Amino acid sequence: MRIITDWHLHSRYSRACSKELSLENNALWCAKKGVNVLGTADFTHPAWFTEIKNKLIEAEQGMFKLKSGEFDAMRYMLTTEVSQIYTKGGKTRRVHNIILAPSIIAVQKFNTWLTDNGFNIKADGRPILGLDSEELYKRLKDIDEKFIVIPAHAWTPWYAIFGSKSGFDSIEECFGEMTPYVYAIETGLSSDPLMNRSLSALDDVMLISNSDAHSPRNFGREANVFELKESDINFDEFVRILKDKDRSKFKYTIEFHPEEGKYHADGHEACEFWCEPAETKRLQGICPKCNRPLTVGVLSRVSELADRKITKMPKNHVPYRSIVPLQEVIAESFGLKLTNGKKVQAMYELMIASIGNEFEILLDAEISDITKGSTIMISEAIRRMRANEMNIRPGYDGVFGEVKIF
Repeated sequence: MRIITDWHLHSRYSRACSKELSLENNALWCAKKGVNVLGTADFTHPAWFTEIKNKLIEAEQGMFKLKSGEFDAMRYMLTTEVSQIYTKGGKTRRVHNIILAPSIIAVQKFNTWLTDNGFNIKADGRPILGLDSEELYKRLKDIDEKFIVIPAHAWTPWYAIFGSKSGFDSIEECFGEMTPYVYAIETGLSSDPLMNRSLSALDDVMLISNSDAHSPRNFGREANVFELKESDINFDEFVRILKDKDRSKFKYTIEFHPEEGKYHADGHEACEFWCEPAETKRLQGICPKCNRPLTVGVLSRVSELADRKITKMPKNHVPYRSIVPLQEVIAESFGLKLTNGKKVQAMYELMIASIGNEFEILLDAEISDITKGSTIMISEAIRRMRANEMNIRPGYDGVFGEVKIF
């Protein structure tokens, strides 16, 4: 059976996140989206962790469901993102990492360790830790050997393992002795697997994709697709698949078009200026409008570290499929910029009710069935999206890219 996972998101206790993020509402949106396994997010935050313990019950090893019985087939996995700011190699590093936890007990022990060592876990669902990534991983393994750390949105300029502003040039430089336990990295919205495969140094790691959602409406904008028996849906099996690079179980990732990500190109938000790597080099990294440094984006950073040119995914790696989220497709079809307006939301709910969940609509449904359940313009937009017949103005310096299907 097809199992779609989204492990990286946030709770309402994280800064700049929707108040709609509750365990019950998240499960509702997973049903709409077609996500089968969702990260809990933010398990270090005391109030959110209390909700996790009170509202969820373990259904399979490391997999949880709502005690209420609602959305009984949907599963949660214990996950969080941490923000680490520390000095290494004479430089200030800012790295975000995803932590996958095997059990409530393991999370409880980790949270106690953080508190006992003076870390503030109450201020933000994504805590800021003055802790080296290698040291963090060692401490987690001391608490429970099943903890897994995955570098988050690996190429984001400001907070990522390979970020142009404060990252590293290799996994080894960041994780040291713990490098063998880094089974995967998250590509992030501004890069896709094809870009990442231009680095031979990443050949031994899996590439995963998650939404990094700050509201339920964004669940699944990136995700991971597995083919599993029902008996295989457990924490240990997901980790084994990543560790063993099991392509028979890990079928593909679902990707945002990287150009749509808000750090894809180089640029300067204040001046509404963007450019691609060659132009950045010509400008010597300086904005031509204000003479201040440009924010070097993901495309440039990947190009800087790449050691080969890749034009198609190698056969020995997990492939991917690129999408435009359904609410964006509907808005484009209506000639609207906002995706959360009443007209777009009404059509979204109608399509979900009459055709199937969002992934079924975007990936699987016959175009004729989409036409029957929506409009000719929407079905044509989805046909063009599947055929990659569209234009995207790249995102830069925190500004999302702009998709033009028509």
